[in-house]
Amino acid sequence: MSPPPLPQRARVVIVGGGIIGCSVAYHLAHMGWKDVVLLERDRLTSGTTWHAAGLMVTFGSTSETSTEMRKYSCDLYARLEAETEQNTGFKRTGFIEVASDRDRLEEYRRVSAFNRLMGIDVKEITPRQVGDLFPLAKTDDLLAGFYVKEDGRADPVGVTMALAKGARQQGATLLENVPVTGLKTHRGAVTGVSTPFGDIEAEYVVNCAGMWARQLGAQHGVTIPNQAAEHYYLITERIPELSKDWPVLEDPASYVYFREEVGGLMIGLFEPVCAPWNIRGIPDDFSFGEIQPDWERMGPYVEKAMARVPISMTAGVKKFFCGPESFTPDLRPIVGEAPELKNYFVCAGLNSIGILTGGGLGRVMAHWIINGRPDVDVTAMDIDRLHTYQTNPEYRRTRTVESLGMVYKCHYPTHTMVTARGARKSPFYDRLAALGAYFRDVSGWEGADWYKPEQPTIEQHSWGRQHWFPQWEAEHRAAREGVILMDMSFMSKFLVEGRDAGRVLDHISANSVDGAVGQITYTQWLDVAGKLQADLTVTKLADDRFWVVASDTAHRHVETWMKRSIGDAHAHVADMTGAYAQINIQGPRSRELMQLVTSADMTNEAFPFRAAREIDIGFARVLCIRITYLGELGYELYIPT
Repeated sequence: MSPPPLPQRARVVIVGGGIIGCSVAYHLAHMGWKDVVLLERDRLTSGTTWHAAGLMVTFGSTSETSTEMRKYSCDLYARLEAETEQNTGFKRTGFIEVASDRDRLEEYRRVSAFNRLMGIDVKEITPRQVGDLFPLAKTDDLLAGFYVKEDGRADPVGVTMALAKGARQQGATLLENVPVTGLKTHRGAVTGVSTPFGDIEAEYVVNCAGMWARQLGAQHGVTIPNQAAEHYYLITERIPELSKDWPVLEDPASYVYFREEVGGLMIGLFEPVCAPWNIRGIPDDFSFGEIQPDWERMGPYVEKAMARVPISMTAGVKKFFCGPESFTPDLRPIVGEAPELKNYFVCAGLNSIGILTGGGLGRVMAHWIINGRPDVDVTAMDIDRLHTYQTNPEYRRTRTVESLGMVYKCHYPTHTMVTARGARKSPFYDRLAALGAYFRDVSGWEGADWYKPEQPTIEQHSWGRQHWFPQWEAEHRAAREGVILMDMSFMSKFLVEGRDAGRVLDHISANSVDGAVGQITYTQWLDVAGKLQADLTVTKLADDRFWVVASDTAHRHVETWMKRSIGDAHAHVADMTGAYAQINIQGPRSRELMQLVTSADMTNEAFPFRAAREIDIGFARVLCIRITYLGELGYELYIPT
């Protein structure tokens, strides 16, 4: 085979020819950026797109951004065929989610209320109506169904090929059998890609490499902690009673969805405990590949799933398929510009909803690249929420087991991930545990959520008040009427130093932060459109030393925003999060408590609101800042670990 004709340069190079890469190319070209090159290591769809189920379901998300992406994708796929003359297989057959227990009924009613707010016509229907719409389903144990008439299904390969054709029609270049082997960079920014056939200079590179995204990013230190896991579906032999016009039926309590497939029934599974695949890395030559099914492990799940449609147990098995799907630590996509490398964008880790959200994600990514910022709230899926340790093999092996299973679990408001825990603990962890603390995952930190010495566990989650509510209530009353101590060590803490540090921070802050020494300022950081990028405090310790504290979720976002704002100025940012513990003393009696443990004068005259200074507590020297977010008197203490 002769080498493909590579262009010497392109404005944007997209790596990966699945539905996400093709959607990004399509939308960039439609928005006027024609100088786009997509490189696929093998053939389009050869990674995971080709074996996707193609469910087009707008019901289910409580994220405005994700819901709008789903709606946009459905509308796009519905019109793509007319634009490109490429069959997408998109069909609005309808969708039913069934609830067989009270907790799921409560969850789906809440989801339905939000989805209706977002313009989705969700109808709660009776078990009999479920049976009318899907006559082969067992319905005598159901409490209700939730029906969306306009949802349905699509052909993943057909949609991807239509997007690819549409991109080419608009002037984009899509090349198959061209693997990207490396990146070209200069001064912290990407400048191009390397291939076996030569280099391509580029202003932007977009990593849409699916389950290979982590490996590609790791070559240049970009953190992309997605991990492939075994994903199963079974296709029965032909069932004469089954109609291709019936809606998709989903029963999360049985770990299953059903839809018609070439006259038989596709039975898709999201088992509660899954099996990660190839922790070390995905083989470069894995294309249109399958994994040997584990019948012994999956047998009980298949049996439970089939019980919802009993005829499936006697129809015969045409195919039991196992293929890899990519999952992330928190079951959210990995999207955006990499903190480690400017102009290097990532769109990967779609957690089995790549087809469903592919159209919307492509539009958002294209807008982001062209305009320098997204036009929707991407906070929950932004790549900069993730941390480097989450790419560790042991972390991925442990967490992925739970991530896939979360797809069909009941999503209680008090739930926290239970695997891959203990990575980050404050110096006070053991003392809090001895007091009966129940810890939840707070951006990887162990954060005390509530205390109950005789029962610091959750035996059964609930949508109502839990057994620890009286202790929770007592804590709130203490904050309002007395004094409390909170371990807030998970907060993101940075030391910014240099002769230009004050000028840089003043420039990026909406408030004036370069004022008097020994004073804290609460401020926001805004982008050029005036939209909020961070909500934090800046404390001036000296003319050339500042202390910046942000929330745990904003850690890498704030760090990147600062570093990229420095430019040629004389300023340096050091991450001090693990170097300092943080204790908050809050409540109307907090001054009394503070005065008992320090020789410093804590009176209002000597230590006014917003004051920041070093004080003594026992043998320690502690940075004490008088600030509160509770509406009561309060202090923050920063203690070297």
